[in-house]
Amino acid sequence: MFTTTTTGRLIGTLALAIATTSALSAQAQEPPRSDGSVVLALDEYRALRARAFPAAPDPLPPPVDAALTRIDYELGVNGDTVTGAARLTIDVLKQGWVSIPLPAGLFVRGARLDGKPTALVDGNPPRVLVSRAGRVVLSLDIVMPVESSGGIEALTLPASASALSAVTLIVPRTGLDLTVSGGFVAEQTEGTAENRWLVFGTPSRPIRFSWKRRVDDRRASLPLRTRARLTQLVAIGEDTSLITASLALEVVQGAAREVVLAVPEGIAINQVSGNSVADWKHEGGALTVTFLEPVLAATSIAIGAESRAARVGPVAIPLLRVPAAERESGGVAVDVVGAGEITNRQPRGLDPADPGDLGGVVAGRESPSMVAFEFKPLAGSAPRSLTVDVSRYTPQAVLVANVEEARYETLAAEDGKILVRARYAVRNNQRAFLAVKLPEGAVLWSAALAGRPVRPGLAAGGGYLLPLLKGRAGETAPTFAVELVYLQRIAPWSDKGVARIELPAVDLPVSRTGLVVNHSPRFAVEAQAGVFRVEPERAPWSPALQGDVADGLPATPPPPAANMSDSLKSTIAADAAVSLVDRFRKDTGRTTVGTMPVEITIPELGPSFFVAAELTAESHAAVLDLNYKRVSER
Repeated sequence: MFTTTTTGRLIGTLALAIATTSALSAQAQEPPRSDGSVVLALDEYRALRARAFPAAPDPLPPPVDAALTRIDYELGVNGDTVTGAARLTIDVLKQGWVSIPLPAGLFVRGARLDGKPTALVDGNPPRVLVSRAGRVVLSLDIVMPVESSGGIEALTLPASASALSAVTLIVPRTGLDLTVSGGFVAEQTEGTAENRWLVFGTPSRPIRFSWKRRVDDRRASLPLRTRARLTQLVAIGEDTSLITASLALEVVQGAAREVVLAVPEGIAINQVSGNSVADWKHEGGALTVTFLEPVLAATSIAIGAESRAARVGPVAIPLLRVPAAERESGGVAVDVVGAGEITNRQPRGLDPADPGDLGGVVAGRESPSMVAFEFKPLAGSAPRSLTVDVSRYTPQAVLVANVEEARYETLAAEDGKILVRARYAVRNNQRAFLAVKLPEGAVLWSAALAGRPVRPGLAAGGGYLLPLLKGRAGETAPTFAVELVYLQRIAPWSDKGVARIELPAVDLPVSRTGLVVNHSPRFAVEAQAGVFRVEPERAPWSPALQGDVADGLPATPPPPAANMSDSLKSTIAADAAVSLVDRFRKDTGRTTVGTMPVEITIPELGPSFFVAAELTAESHAAVLDLNYKRVSER
């Protein structure tokens, strides 16, 4: 039996369960809501919005508040002062008030900013205040003192930071010469009553003007009269004669703007130098030297030249002359380069002299074979000539080692391959090895010494070391042949261009060099001017390089007679072969160590030409440049 309290509790619990179930059912039947609101503090909202939409950064301030872009002066001389206006173009970059300094040292009587009067702030230097950004023009009324000393008047404008400074200066006088420092004169106008100059200044430098009355020089209108002292040194070489001359020109009357020298035929002028020389030209047997400014007193010129002359026998000495000189002095010294002397002299218009008395280019030069002559004091057009006889002799010297002759045979292919056979006639007393450095990209095929194969060693600089034969004490050094065969690769030939053949460099001086170039018949090839000269092909000069049998082995036996029986022919051929083998074994031994030398005869497949040269220095690689052009496609 339930009590009243228990019954009340059950009824309350049941009612609560029914209400809860009804609420859940009603909530399940209602659709879900999508709207709503979130409440944030104002500071948090602003922070989130600033992160979502960041503000653009403020622009950087200008590096300077204002810049003085240009200054234009318009000045006129009025007695002891200079008055005028200075127009300053200023670019203001900063917003608000900007203080701009003026050039220090200007005496300002008034100022206008964009045409309106403005005040200046006192200071050193004074300043002007500008309240807005942009370009403004400040006009200043200025006055400057004129400095006067010794008939020369001067004006100095202070330096400024402007990139461009232009000054228009007006002097109410004529016949004036203006000198400017810190700038240059762009225009000059001389009227009937005034002189006007336009001058551009250099940034950050003061501009100084100085003017004086122009002094009329009557010398420029007078006829030109000159005197010349010409000293020459002629060195007669084996192939060419070098000429060094110095000219001292004295102007007696008038002004010399140029000087003309007579140059004998066959002389090539290489260099003309001097403090007053502006330009020079050599044509038609005359050397014309132009001066920077007209010469009123004196000047000096140095000349370098060369000429082809005979190395022995009568030699006509080329003399430079100054035909316009009313008096020509100086002299000429003649020297023989190498082993030789001057035996006979035939001067005309010259007197014998001591070389030390000539001075100039001859001073300090001593040579036992030198002779000197002094010019007789004659006019520059007077005849002069000098002929000397040169005798040469072979000096007696102690020979260490020398390459008497180098002979090269080359076959240049279109694809850039060059096959070279190099032979050297070497005379040796003391050297043990010959160092040879091949051109870049070359591959050595074989090496031989006096016709026998040798195995070259490697030098420190990447070259090859070849053993040499030595002469015995008290005997004449023998001459023997050293032979190399190598292949070099260069760029392939195009239809037209320049190809270079670089020869090996040996560590001995080479007296003579001969080079035979064989090339494709589809190309026209011409040798460029250089150390080599084109000559008719000739046999080697050295006996060590002459003959076809360089190794000393017997030549091929003559063919048997036609009426000889076959058995007799076979017997003779067998005996010749056995004799040849016995001779080879006797000379070289039963076996030969290393690779046999590659004996190559350059085939005559196309045209060829021969070039020669003398006196190649040791460790120097001679070079021949070829101009080629395709002439046929077959």
